[in-house]
Amino acid sequence: MRLKIVMAISAALLLAACSSKPAETGGAASTGTTTTTTTSTVPQGAQPGSVDDFKTNVGDRVFFGTDRYDLTAEAQAELQKQATWLKTYPQYRFVIEGHCDERGTREYNLALGERRATAARNYLVALGIDAGRMQTISYGKERPAVLGSDEAAWAQNRRDVIVLQ
Repeated sequence: MRLKIVMAISAALLLAACSSKPAETGGAASTGTTTTTTTSTVPQGAQPGSVDDFKTNVGDRVFFGTDRYDLTAEAQAELQKQATWLKTYPQYRFVIEGHCDERGTREYNLALGERRATAARNYLVALGIDAGRMQTISYGKERPAVLGSDEAAWAQNRRDVIVLQ
């Protein structure tokens, strides 16, 4: 009987010793000091379901060719990723902004930006996103993402951007 009690106490002490994390030693054998490491509770990366999550992990924009508003295969793939995220987080309403590069008249670019935003809107509706959650707006060439008058800058400015609300 006494042996069973000793074994039970030994087992409990052994389990208790295994469940605690030993202090890390940074040269403790030579200095006689110990150091402990604290772990941060601040999450790394964007919080799932947040605006930052959408921008960082999904992407908030699609791009277009010069004077084009049709969705390329790449743009469709991006919109499909966005639609999947938007279905997962239906609490968000959003605006689809249509943008253009600096070339062309103000009126032409406003009309082109609207056609771009509408193309994305129609594609998202076809993928099952409620049209009541979204609005479109065209900024034409008024809000460039990249300043410059070369093809690299223009390519970044021919875009739609989804802005979550």
